[in-house]
Amino acid sequence: MRWQPWSGEWYLDGGVLLLALALDLALREPPARLHPVVWIGNAISVLDRLLPQSTNGKALVSGSFMALCLPLIAGGLAWLAMVGLQEIGPLAYLLGGAILLKTTFAVKGLAQAANATSTAMESEQLDDARDSLQSLVSRDAQALAPALVAAAAVESVAENTTDSYIGPWLAFAILGLPGAFAYRAVNTLDSMVGYRGRYEYFGKASAKIDDLVNLIPARISAFLILLAGFAMGLSVKRGWSVMLKARRITASPNAGWTIGAMSGLLRVTLEKPDQYRIGDGNREPGASDIGRSVRVAYVVAVFGAFLGLSILYLRGVLFG
Repeated sequence: MRWQPWSGEWYLDGGVLLLALALDLALREPPARLHPVVWIGNAISVLDRLLPQSTNGKALVSGSFMALCLPLIAGGLAWLAMVGLQEIGPLAYLLGGAILLKTTFAVKGLAQAANATSTAMESEQLDDARDSLQSLVSRDAQALAPALVAAAAVESVAENTTDSYIGPWLAFAILGLPGAFAYRAVNTLDSMVGYRGRYEYFGKASAKIDDLVNLIPARISAFLILLAGFAMGLSVKRGWSVMLKARRITASPNAGWTIGAMSGLLRVTLEKPDQYRIGDGNREPGASDIGRSVRVAYVVAVFGAFLGLSILYLRGVLFG
């Protein structure tokens, strides 16, 4: 069994990436019962119930165990699938790999969720906009003013360029399908238990590992947002300036990079009450800015796919 599929024939993995992107844009998400990421989420829920958390120390140890083992298991199962597909033949590897990789990222899904909020706001259905926002953010949206609803949607689009596709694609380009699945497990752990309150200790390792794993992808995503802004004729200078200021004012060491870049490009203030205010002095965002952020995110996906293919090519040249 070889670690590198097809002896460094990078174009097969390149084909997997492009076909997975085409499937994402053309099809709906698979049913929950067949979705590997849903399985990961179910496993986290089971471990949450079974692992000891009676004291802070036990919660920290058991949470760390989960945060380390679950990504390794997800990556290991993906590796077994990769090897099995490789043994069948190139076509099976291409089609099967694309179907599996598609479950680790979402380009169209992110855009659809954001556009649903934008459409509701344009129709002056603020309650519907707040409800649809819950598919994008974890904060309580029921009391948010219209500008804060729009800000939350734009922030989520910006930040999720990393989590939703740039991060998984980079992991895939470097480590193949196992890397993409391990990345998605890390991200799912953070989204489910990586916050304060009940999970202060149980989710601490999940949150820290997610921060570490995304240190490079988040910064790459921010620069791709600026590159997309340049291609679209937006103010890259402003995006760069706001990004450099915002990178230090969010609780996450990664979120400020992408949110700041998007804030500057769109010339809007993005605020999370009682936590941060990015792009101070710009106008408040509205429904149309959500659509503009989605268009930027789609261009980011184009550049991100090209970057992934470039890394695959280099991997093939260096290790083929």
